[in-house]
Amino acid sequence: MRLFIAGHNGMVGAALVRRFRNEPGTTLVLRSRRELDLTNQAAVQAFYAAEKPDTVIVAAARVGGIHANNTQPAEFLFENLAIATHCIHGAYQAGVGRLLFLGSSCIYPKLAPQPMPESCLLTGPLEPTNEAYAVAKIAGLKLCEYYRKQFGVSYHSAMPTNLYGPRDNYHLQNSHVLPALIRKFHEAKEAGRGEVAAWGTGSPRREFLHVDELADACAFLLRLGNPPDLINIGTGTDVTIRELTELVARVVGFTGRIVWDATKPDGTPRKLMDVSRLAALGWRSRVGLEDGVKRTYADFLAEKAAGTLRA
Repeated sequence: MRLFIAGHNGMVGAALVRRFRNEPGTTLVLRSRRELDLTNQAAVQAFYAAEKPDTVIVAAARVGGIHANNTQPAEFLFENLAIATHCIHGAYQAGVGRLLFLGSSCIYPKLAPQPMPESCLLTGPLEPTNEAYAVAKIAGLKLCEYYRKQFGVSYHSAMPTNLYGPRDNYHLQNSHVLPALIRKFHEAKEAGRGEVAAWGTGSPRREFLHVDELADACAFLLRLGNPPDLINIGTGTDVTIRELTELVARVVGFTGRIVWDATKPDGTPRKLMDVSRLAALGWRSRVGLEDGVKRTYADFLAEKAAGTLRA
């Protein structure tokens, strides 16, 4: 297998590289953002023609938390649409037979049934705070579905739940909730502060999957002869943001007070994936949240010490 991992320097892409690096019979084809601009159609077409991968995983995306999605919706929609269309159409033009497109649980309606089955896609309005990102991801997965239906190529999509792990983004405004909490509590502990402010009420429920488990699930899907067009990847369990916040504080060793700022937005009330389809095929998550957070905090400290922390 000659495998192109689009976005290999990001958190998801790096996990995929770790998973496939020593896979027998696999040659990785990798390009950094400086080497290949995925929003440039001509550059992507030239890359495919020159490198001739036979399998592609599209893990590249412009990503961020509630603040970033709220303040930069135009960039989130344009860049993610461009990445999806150029990677998928370019792969088809180059004769790539297998492509796995990675989306996000935010593609599902804000008030989707819980847990969210794949069948609830496009059955209601999206969560406004990340609508632009979701629309781009929906377009990408539909493009895969229609290329498969019309041309017979094995292009399919997977929708991961909230991810965390090595090489996450720890920017306090543009990151997702779990890495932001790790950095907040670590810096508060280091500075000896007595309290930390947390966004919202703490009542929304979220599901979290370690990124190395996502990479393993992707390898599992690529081994299937007839994969579903769309499949959820998650743990099937969730916690409140308050529970998550208290867990991160405990793991980091912060012993001060947590102050909740209810003037900040909560986002979607609950986002839990229905993972029964993936479980029926034979894959299940095995990393518990507390163990995963402990591993991630250790990775945070190592990256900080090495000067490689994305912050």
